[in-house]
Amino acid sequence: MTRPQIVFLDCSTVDAGDVSFAPLTALGELVLHPVTPPDQIVSRCRDADIVLTNKTVMSREVLAACPKLRLVSITATGTNNVDLVAAKELGIRVSNVKGYSTRSVAQHTLCLLLNLATNIHRYAAEPEAWAKSPHFTRLDYPMRDVAGRTLGIVGLGEIGMRVAELARGFEMNLIGLQRSGSAPSAPSAIARLAPEEFFATADFISLHCPLTPETQHLINAATLRLMKPTACLINTARGPLVDEAALLEALRQGIIGGAALDVLSVEPPAATQPLLSANLPNLIVTPHTAWATTESRLRLLDGVRRNLTAFLAGEDLPDRVA
Repeated sequence: MTRPQIVFLDCSTVDAGDVSFAPLTALGELVLHPVTPPDQIVSRCRDADIVLTNKTVMSREVLAACPKLRLVSITATGTNNVDLVAAKELGIRVSNVKGYSTRSVAQHTLCLLLNLATNIHRYAAEPEAWAKSPHFTRLDYPMRDVAGRTLGIVGLGEIGMRVAELARGFEMNLIGLQRSGSAPSAPSAIARLAPEEFFATADFISLHCPLTPETQHLINAATLRLMKPTACLINTARGPLVDEAALLEALRQGIIGGAALDVLSVEPPAATQPLLSANLPNLIVTPHTAWATTESRLRLLDGVRRNLTAFLAGEDLPDRVA
């Protein structure tokens, strides 16, 4: 029986030299491309039975130009890089991988929160200043306990609930944002507050909701002004949840205390991205790494393997999206 051709269009998005593709090689003839420019997508996919993609766009035109293609396996949870309608019309199945990065993203979220609370990033960037200190420590930048502070979580799905679990370990109080039209939570659960009360109450706000027309620019000039002047924002979800110009202005004017972002509205960002060149001590930006622990990427590839194994056996896909 002919082994299926499996083409991974952007394998460098999941591999830093610390993962093995051997489990996928066992399933077919695996072709690995670190990245694929847009003008080479069709030529690399044309003879493939299965295409793996993390961020490379599989448009209707690309899908239609690949007559052998039977499965697009997205090596991520988000599916916006694949035209799902076209795939269904063309009889091409699509799968993703759910839940692989929950621990990693929650861990990164708490890491950012603790950095904002303790100014570790500022102290660590100035090792020479300690040697000039007249005593054994430095107290140049404020540090505060997170115990007893209130963490507001937007999006109490799997990742949001994992963040809540970790925050409880630091003795933080927890609140959630009540969605429009939904009922308040039961007394035993995390209290869901209406937007005005939610933004005014939280000492830290962490975003874990999907990007929809309703949540785009959820964080804007109006909601930022509802927040405490000491409050900090953390976004490890999607960049467009935040009005970046409004956030930058709020940080510069001291409307809020700080922000830590792992995502931006356009990625990769332009060198002129204002948040990258702001040089503000109360702003931390990490390059979309919240999801990317070694263990997370190994879980991701194992999820891809499960999907491919089921597909080749004629079984239902564990994570089918189309």
